[in-house]
Amino acid sequence: MMVFAIITCAAIAIIVGFFVGKLTHQRAIERRLDAAHQNANDILQRAEQEAQKNLNQALAEARERGNAYRTKIEKGLKKRRSDIKRQEDYLLKREEALDRKDRSFEKRDDNLNRQEDKLNHEKQLLDKKQQDAEALIEKRQTEVNRVAALTQAEARDLVISETKQQLADVRAQMIKQNYESAKQTAADDAKNLIVEALQQSSADIVSETTVSTVSLPNDDMKGRIIGREGRNIRTFETLTGIDLIIDDTPNTVVLSGFNPIRRTVAKMALEKLIKDGRIHPARIEEMVEKSQAELDQQIQETGENVIFDLGIHSMNPDLVKLVGQLKYKLSYGQSVLSRSIQVAKLAAVFAAELGEDVTLAKRAGLLHEIGKAVNGTDESYVEAGIELAKKYGEDPVVIDSIRLGQDDGVPHSMVAELVEVADRISIARPGAKRDSLENFVHRLEKLEAISNSFPEVKKSYAVQAGREIRVIAQPTKISDSQAIVLAREIKEKIEADLNHPGHAKVTVIREVRSVSYAK
Repeated sequence: MMVFAIITCAAIAIIVGFFVGKLTHQRAIERRLDAAHQNANDILQRAEQEAQKNLNQALAEARERGNAYRTKIEKGLKKRRSDIKRQEDYLLKREEALDRKDRSFEKRDDNLNRQEDKLNHEKQLLDKKQQDAEALIEKRQTEVNRVAALTQAEARDLVISETKQQLADVRAQMIKQNYESAKQTAADDAKNLIVEALQQSSADIVSETTVSTVSLPNDDMKGRIIGREGRNIRTFETLTGIDLIIDDTPNTVVLSGFNPIRRTVAKMALEKLIKDGRIHPARIEEMVEKSQAELDQQIQETGENVIFDLGIHSMNPDLVKLVGQLKYKLSYGQSVLSRSIQVAKLAAVFAAELGEDVTLAKRAGLLHEIGKAVNGTDESYVEAGIELAKKYGEDPVVIDSIRLGQDDGVPHSMVAELVEVADRISIARPGAKRDSLENFVHRLEKLEAISNSFPEVKKSYAVQAGREIRVIAQPTKISDSQAIVLAREIKEKIEADLNHPGHAKVTVIREVRSVSYAK
C-alpha cells in the first residue's frame, strides 16, 4: 500500500514534472521565438536601412554620372554649334566676297562695254575727221592752185579774211563770257550795295489815319463842348473844317477829317479849350488861331530838324517850312516826309559808294516830292515841285530828280538816277504803302482772275501778299516749253490790266502724274 502510494506519488511527480518541464520548455521556446522574431525584425530593419542607404548612394552616383554625361554632351553640342557658326560665317563671307566679285565683274563688263562704245564712237569721229581732212586737203590743194596765180596783196587780203572768219566764233564766245561775268559781278555788287544801304538807313513806317481822339476829364465836358443849341460845336467845326463826333464813348470825343493839318489844329485847340474850361464861340476862335500859329512854328521846327539831321545846309526858310509840311501830307496813308527822309538816306549811301556828291544826293532825295507840300494830287505835284525848286534856286540835279516823278521822266544825271532807285526801293518795301483791306483783296482777286482767263490754266493762287501768283497749268493742253510762254503772257497781261505795286512773280507749274495699282 505504501509502495503504491509511493509509486503513485512518483507517477504524479513524474507527470507533474513532465508538464512543468513541458511548460517551461514551451516558455523557453516562446522566449527564443520572440528573441528570434526580434532579431529577425532588427535584421530586416538593418537590411532595409542598408538597402535604402545603398539605393540613395546608387541614385546619387547615377545622378552624378548623369550630370557629368549631360555636361559632356552639352559641351560637345556647344562646340559643335560653334563649329557650325564659324562655318556659316565663313560661308557668308565667301558668299559676300563672291557677290562683290560678281558685281565687280558686272561693273567691269559695263565699263568695257562703255569703253567699246566710246572707242566705236571715236573711231567714227576719226573716220569722219579723216574724211574731212582729206576733203580739206583737196580743197587746200585747189585753193593753193588758185592762190598761185594771185599777187602778194591779194594773198594777204585772202589770209586776213579767212583768219577773221575763223576767229569770229571765238571772239563772240569771249565777248559773251565777259559780258555774263560782268553782268553777274554787277548784279552781286548792286545787291550788296542795296542791302548795305537798307541796313544803314532803316526808317520807321508810320501810317496816318483820318481820325484823332481827345480825352475828356469827365462826360460833363461833352455838354459844354456842344454848347447851347449846339452853337459851340458848330463854331468849332466851321473854324477848323473838322467834324467833331460826340457819342456814348466815355470821356472821349473823336475828330474826323482827311486833312492832317486841320485835324492837328483842331486837336490842339480842343485840348486847350478843355484845359482852360471856358468854351464859347469867341474863345474857340481864339484858341484855333493860337493853335494854328503854334502848328506853323512846329512845322518850321520840324523842317529845320530834318535839314539838320541830314546835314543839308543853305536852304531857303520858306522851302524848309514846306519840308516840314510834308509831315502832314499823306501818300497811301503814310507821311510823305518820313518816306522822303528814307529816300534821302538811301540815295546818300548809294552816292557814297559810287563816289558821287553825298550832300546833293540827300538834298535831291528829300525834295523829290516837295510839290506835294502845296499840291497833293499825283497829276500836278511834279510841276509844282519843279516850280518851287526853280523859285528857290535849287541845283538842276534836284530839279531833274523831281521831274522823274512823271511817267515819262528820264534821268540826266547819276544822282537823279540814284534818287529814282532809292524811291522805288522805298515804295516796294513791305508796309511802305498802306492800303485798305478791300482794295488789297480786290487786287489779289484781280491777279487770280487774270491768270484764270487763260484756257491752259487749271487754277491760280495769289500768295505772299500778291507778290507771287502760282499758276497750276493743265498738263494735257501745254508742254514744258509752252509753260514758259504762258508765264510770259500772264506777266504781260498783268502789266497791261493791273496797276500792281512792286513786282509780281509769275510761277507756272505743270505736273503729270501716272498712277497704277498692282494686285
